[in-house]
Parts: sequence; structure tokens; C-alpha cells
Amino acid sequence: MEASLGEIPFGIDFHPSKELVAVSLITGDLHLYKYNTDDSSLQRCLDLHAHAESCRTVRFINGGQAVATGSKDCSILATDVETGSVIARLENAHENAINSLINLTESTVATGDDEGCIKVWDTRQRSCSGSINAHEDYISDMNFVSDSMKLLTTSGDGTLSVCNLRTYKVQTRSEFSEDELSSVVVMKNGRKVICGSQGGTLLLYSWGFFKDCSDRFVDLSPNSVEAMLKLDEDRLITGSENGLISLVGILPNRIIQPIAEHSEYPVEGLAFSHDRRFLGSISHDQMLKLWDLNEILQGSENAAKGQDASSDSDSDGMDVDDNPSHSKKGTKTKNANKGGAGFSGSNNFFADL
Repeated sequence: MEASLGEIPFGIDFHPSKELVAVSLITGDLHLYKYNTDDSSLQRCLDLHAHAESCRTVRFINGGQAVATGSKDCSILATDVETGSVIARLENAHENAINSLINLTESTVATGDDEGCIKVWDTRQRSCSGSINAHEDYISDMNFVSDSMKLLTTSGDGTLSVCNLRTYKVQTRSEFSEDELSSVVVMKNGRKVICGSQGGTLLLYSWGFFKDCSDRFVDLSPNSVEAMLKLDEDRLITGSENGLISLVGILPNRIIQPIAEHSEYPVEGLAFSHDRRFLGSISHDQMLKLWDLNEILQGSENAAKGQDASSDSDSDGMDVDDNPSHSKKGTKTKNANKGGAGFSGSNNFFADL
């Protein structure tokens, strides 16, 4: 299934229970599409000019009742999924352009901006719970580990940060990487953290040992890894700047197989449908494509199961630094196109309309 978006997309997300997919565009528009599994059709059901400038990130929130978007214009918008009406808007949510947004719990989200600031919001109380100055460049991706209340973040400054959401402090930060880090996933039952980079190298960190990576996987280079999705504890899916979508095994590290080619342009984002039947991809070719995962993964199951990663270990002590020093910035400029227990706060959020 595919649909022409008419403009370059920046963000993609699937509804948590319905056959709906949301896409945010460079024009500031928000599109919602309903996909039909019977006749493999995509039908646009909402076209909203959500922001004055580019709409960089999108997520369904509050159990799918609303969809939230973050923009270069520093605002956050909440839109009703059923009616398409604006629920609330927060102008100047950040001092700088918003580049990333993820769900933390059913009623909390986190946003990251172009200067490395992260804010946590309570969507029901409509308040800011806290903020963290985690990086010196744009926040490229975030991953929440609920068991430990840790938020893992990657940045254009070439570092991975571990943020403690109980204290709103950076607990530890990796050493500087030569490349901007673009994405982050947690695998191997929480024992490994995988970061994608603009040079195409995957950096593998052991949990608790974040100062330096324990392994590097270079077979995807030199093509930048723009997006990653965890398929299971041993496999992930990558989207690269050459348009290829690949199935990658972790420990043992290998490209299991290329599973799709979106286009010759960079893959901007990847997402799973609520039942994981479909993989959604967006690219600079201005197309939204939905791939049947059962079909594209057929024949790869036997090759996917590698040996256990028990041989991987680290001998250094756990590096936890409550006052980490700032890493120096990466040498590359940021992408021009991009640029609740434990939560409390009282700052105004989403002024009522």
C-alpha cells in the first residue's frame, strides 16, 4: 500500500489500536490515513495545517484519542483523532525548534529540541513536569525504559545520554562519537543499547557501561542509518539514506537481508502498525508506504536466530556520573530539514481553546 503525500514527510506513527497512520510534513501539515487490510487501500481522512512551520514529529497520545505534533515553530499541538478539531495548542513550548516527541506513559510525553533540551509533559494535567539540558545539539531520537525510569537520548553532538526522570538529571553520557547519532533502541532484554549514526555504523553499548561502546557494526556504512525499529530481542529494522530497509541481527552482528527498497531517497522514518502486521516507511520521495511484514520477513526466520550474546561482556565498572561534563559538539552540522508515577509539575501546558 502507498499514498502520495505531496510534500516531504518528517514523522510517522500508527494508532495504538485502529487502522490509522499519521504523517507530519515539511509544510506544517498533519495527515491521517485509514488503511484497509482487505483491499490494500490507503484513504486520507484528515488534512490539517497544524503548524506555521515544518511539522517534524508526530505521536498518537492518550490511548489514541488524540495525536500530538511538534514543530520548528516551537509549538506543540494536540488534535482530536475522531473529529480533527484542535484540542489544545502550546505556543513556545521550547525555546528552540522541536525535533522529537515520544510517549512515556499513557498520560506523559517527552519532547526534544534543536539545542538538546528535553521536556516532560503531563497531557492530562496539561503541565510541564520537568526539563533536562541533555545535549549540545539537536535531539535526534529518544527511548524510554520504564522499569528504571530512564530516558535514553541521541543527538547531533555525537553522544548518547541516559536521563533519570525521577531527578530530571543526566545520569551519564557517552564519549563523543565522530558521527552524529540518529537513532536508539534497547535490545537483548535490556542488556544492549544500539545507536545508529550518520556514518552508517551501529554502536553497541552494554547497559550500565555507557561511556564507550562495546562493539561496532559497520556493514551498513557509508549510508547513514536514519531510522531504526526493534523487531525482537535479536533483530532490528534499519532505514538508510540510500532508501534501503534492512533486517539486521545483533550479536551476532550481521545484515540478515534487505527487506524493502522504499526509493532512491533517504528513509526519513519507520513505524509498526498496532498489530505489527505492517511496517510503515516515509522518505524524501514524498510517499507513504506500508509493507506487509509477514511477506517481507518470510524465509528469514531460520537465519534470524543467532547464537546467544552471553559471550559479550564488559570489565569496567558501571559508569554513573551525576554531574557529567559536556561533550564537545559533533563536527557535522545538524540536518537542515530537521534542523504517571514519578512525574509532577505545574507549568501551563496546552492553553485551552
